[in-house]
Amino acid sequence: MEVETLNRSSSDISLPRDLEEIATTRSIYKGKSPHKKKKPDRPQTESVVYLDLSRIFKPFGYVNPSLRRVWFVKDICGIVCAVFTWLLILYAEWVVLFVIVLHESSSFGSYFHGSLFYCCSFLAFSSHIRAMLTDPGAVPKGNATSEGIKSLGLKKGEVVFKCPKCSSIKPDRAHHCSVCQRCIRKMDHHCPWVNNCVGENNQKYFVLFTLYICIISIHALYLAISHFIFCVGKDWKSCSGMSPPLTTILLIFLIFEGLLFGIFTGIMFGTQMSAVCTDETGIEQLKKESRERRSRWLSMKAVFGHPFSIHWFSPFATPRFLTSEKIYHSV
Repeated sequence: MEVETLNRSSSDISLPRDLEEIATTRSIYKGKSPHKKKKPDRPQTESVVYLDLSRIFKPFGYVNPSLRRVWFVKDICGIVCAVFTWLLILYAEWVVLFVIVLHESSSFGSYFHGSLFYCCSFLAFSSHIRAMLTDPGAVPKGNATSEGIKSLGLKKGEVVFKCPKCSSIKPDRAHHCSVCQRCIRKMDHHCPWVNNCVGENNQKYFVLFTLYICIISIHALYLAISHFIFCVGKDWKSCSGMSPPLTTILLIFLIFEGLLFGIFTGIMFGTQMSAVCTDETGIEQLKKESRERRSRWLSMKAVFGHPFSIHWFSPFATPRFLTSEKIYHSV
């Protein structure tokens, strides 16, 4: 009997479960093998860094504590778009100066238009820098701890919302930005052209950026068309320091740039001003969130500062915001 048992086919022998795992070469696990070493999780890199720009301006005698910790988003797409914006502004300035202004017949008119164009270009460039390097209203990451929630001193019926992505306590009207990897207070949208979110602290600079870009685009369009007509009237003689074909190409590119960005920034400026006056961000419009809103005048002051002054149009003036520090919600 023992010999017969040993001569039987292996298919007739019923092995226990634990022996089957050793005898077969096929793994009984459908997923990854548990015997393989688990790769350590890659540390998540911060998408935002803080730059110290005080060393750049210190040799010039300009000392400002706000330059010691400047917000900057490490997004390659946003950086490329921001640099491209600067190059477009520089191209328009170069064409206006060396092709149009220096070769106009009327010295007073040409210098007036040139000074006005360069003044608005400088304000547009400064507004872009402020919108890009200003903290839009980021909520500290990881502050939704039990100690942090207890420190709020919530009463009965008051709750707070925690962001599952950045583990922060979400204030009222705050939304999470996937590019900045932060919750941004009063977030309107993330704009790659300024490489930053448009939020509570930098919406003024973004509105001024769209305003001044729209102004210089329309102005450049007018200067390019008028200079083109001037060159045709003079039969392309002494209307430019360059050859007629090159002058024509430069003017056509300037006309195309002024027309395209004039329409784009004009629509963007109108959209932003509508959002400011109605006290409703772009995200809130998409989600159709209902809440109490300020009046139009108070909404303007909440963005550009209080009280009304010429500083509303200056990218160098930091507004005094009329904001609410409410971070809890009643239920």
